[in-house]
Amino acid sequence: MHHDDHDHDLGLAHDLQIMERMVQRRRALKWFAGAGTVALVAGCGSGSGDAETDVTTTATATPTPSPTPTPSATATSTSSATTGCVLNATETAGPYPADGTNSSSGSTSNVLTATGIVRSDIRASFLGSTTAATGVQVTLTLTLVDVNQSCAPLAGYAIYLWHCDREGHYSLYTAAAESYLRGVQVTDSNGQVTFTAIFPGCYDGRWPHIHFEVFSSLANALGGRYATLTSQLALPSSTCATVYADTATYPSSASNFARVALSSDNVFGDNTTAQNTQMTPSFTGTPTAGYAATAVIGLAR
Repeated sequence: MHHDDHDHDLGLAHDLQIMERMVQRRRALKWFAGAGTVALVAGCGSGSGDAETDVTTTATATPTPSPTPTPSATATSTSSATTGCVLNATETAGPYPADGTNSSSGSTSNVLTATGIVRSDIRASFLGSTTAATGVQVTLTLTLVDVNQSCAPLAGYAIYLWHCDREGHYSLYTAAAESYLRGVQVTDSNGQVTFTAIFPGCYDGRWPHIHFEVFSSLANALGGRYATLTSQLALPSSTCATVYADTATYPSSASNFARVALSSDNVFGDNTTAQNTQMTPSFTGTPTAGYAATAVIGLAR
């Protein structure tokens, strides 16, 4: 503490008063410091006993994804399909994902951990059966883009795709002996993956659709349950009407399709027009020759 020169040589009594004031000030500072520490500790422990239990239990929660680097966007694609993209709506995985999030026949169903799930042609079963799903062939190309980076394509991401067969059944569940119409592919430098499948049937109560999940890496996809986006694709009405006219191949789809509407569907019904437009693939081709379909998936990174 600094004192001016005129404080010196004023006698013992004056010096004792100054010393007493210094002692009192130091005691006050010490008390305030102690009070502040008590308040800080009390603030940290002000929650209930349950809060402390939460902290302990979260240390052993579900393991985090493997620390693979997040793939970077590649902004060199010239594909016109990536212009004007919008963020895809998050949708339910439904009751038949086989991604480890639910069970089938009393056991967890996770096809993502099975050898052989990484494939482009998903028409045949690959677990205990080689039965191929029959129906109108569809070659579907998906382009994954970053809506926060001017629709730049995202390379190195994994997309898991699955859908029902021509009779509306899902492998590993309502077609329990089969594992067809499920597969994983990794996006290339243009953010694209291609799957060869069939045109799904229409079952009662739902607009015809295709399920998919996006993972930030193949390692995370094969670990299961780490999806960055879970969503669905709506099949175009005119193509559905054309395909389902073949009642020999699609026995119940035409009648089921006549009873559903995209606007009232419990998945697509609350989306914006822009979202449903993007989430509906463009189809070219015929039922006899097969179809080529394309769609953009907008992700926010």
